Amino acid sequence: MCLGLPGRVVEVVDDRGTPMAVVDFGGVTKQICCAYLPDIAVGEYAIVHAGFALARLDEAAALETLALLRSLGSVADEVGPGGAQAMS
Repeated sequence: MCLGLPGRVVEVVDDRGTPMAVVDFGGVTKQICCAYLPDIAVGEYAIVHAGFALARLDEAAALETLALLRSLGSVADEVGPGGAQAMS
């Protein structure tokens, strides 16, 4: 199943002209491409799918969505290995 997850930007970098960010998904961090949101800033939330930040999301909606996904056990499955320990 494909799922766009909300994550908080903790670092923004330029990788040879491509805007990239390190995004925290409630304890699990991943590097993602921000080509669709090149002006995203540290502290903002984005919906991330397949390694791309697709849309901004306000903090309240992001935290509510992460809590709901945690209760369903979906976040750790979507973000990959080590997610279960980081999400608890």
